[in-house]
Amino acid sequence: MEDRILIVDDEEVICNILFKRLGKEGYSCITANNGKEALSHFYQGNFSLIISDINMPEMNGIELLQKVKAIDPKVKMIMVTAYPEIDLAVNAMRLGAYDFIIKPADLDLIVMSVKKALESKRLEEEIEAYHNRLEEMVGERTAKLQQAYRYLKKSHLDSVKVLVEAIDAKDPYTRGHSDRVKRMSLAIAKQMDFSEERLEILEYGALLHDIGKIGIKDEILQKQGPLNSTEYQFIREHPLIGVKIVEGVEFFKNKIPMIRHHHEYYDGGGYPDGLAGEDIPLEARIISLPDAFDAMTSVRPHRGEKPLHDVLSEMEKCKGKQFDPKIVDIFIQGKIYKV
Repeated sequence: MEDRILIVDDEEVICNILFKRLGKEGYSCITANNGKEALSHFYQGNFSLIISDINMPEMNGIELLQKVKAIDPKVKMIMVTAYPEIDLAVNAMRLGAYDFIIKPADLDLIVMSVKKALESKRLEEEIEAYHNRLEEMVGERTAKLQQAYRYLKKSHLDSVKVLVEAIDAKDPYTRGHSDRVKRMSLAIAKQMDFSEERLEILEYGALLHDIGKIGIKDEILQKQGPLNSTEYQFIREHPLIGVKIVEGVEFFKNKIPMIRHHHEYYDGGGYPDGLAGEDIPLEARIISLPDAFDAMTSVRPHRGEKPLHDVLSEMEKCKGKQFDPKIVDIFIQGKIYKV
C-alpha cells in the first residue's frame, strides 16, 4: 500500500515546500492549514504519517496528536515547532510523537525523519503480522493437540471399558455395576465442585475400582449363598490385586488410590490399610458409597431386592462409621441414587 503523508502547518509556504520535496521522494501528500482541517482529512483517508506544526490556530499540533492517537495509535507523527521548549518536546514524545524537529529545519533532515518513521511503521506492521500468524499457528497446533488428546482419551476409555466388561463377566448378577458406580460418583463429585480434570480422573477410577476381581475365583464371586470367612478373605484381596494389575501403566498411576482404598471405612474399620477419616483419599470415599449402595440394591441368588427406603436408612446409620457423613448427605439429599 502507498504511503500517504498529511502535512499540517498554518504557513502555506512551508506546506508547499514539504509537499514538493516529499513528492520528489515518491510520497503521496495532502496539506492542511490547521489541526481541525487536518483531522477532517484524517477521517476521510488512510495516512501512514502526519507532519504537524505545533503552534496553529483552531487546533494546535498537540491537540491533533492526542486526537489522532486516540483514533489510530499506529499512525506516526512528526512534530515541528519554531519555539522549542524541553517540556513541550517531552510532552509530545510522551503522547506518542515519533520525532520532534525545530524550525527552520533542513529538508534533508525532514526527509530522513520521514523515511525512518515509515520504516519503523513497516517494521511494527511486520511484527504484528508475525504475531498474528504465530497466534494462528498456535491455535491450529492447539486444535490438533486437543483432537489428539480426545482420540487418546477415547482409546484409554475403550481399553478401560474392555477391562470393566471383563470384570462384569465374572459376576453376571452385578452386570453394569462399575458403570453405575461411575455415574453416581461423578454426580456426587459435581455437587462438590470438582474440576473437569479431577472429574475425568474420578471417572476412570470409578470404572476400574473393582478391576482386582479379575483375580478372584469364579466360584467365590458367583457363590449362591453367603461367603465363609476364608472366601471373604479372598474377596478382601481384590483392591490389592487391582493395584498390581494397573501399577505398571503410567496412565493409571493417579487412579491407584481409588482402586486401593474404596473399601476403607470412615471410622478406620475397613481394608486393606485401615485408613480413617480424611486420611482416606476423597475420591475413594466418594466411590465407596455408590459401590455399597449398588451392592445393597442388586438382586442376588440368596436374597431378593432390598427396598430403597431400607438401603437409605442403612446408609444414614453408617454415617461416620463406614461412610463420610458429608458424602452421605449429598447422596441422599441430592437424590444421587436416581442418577
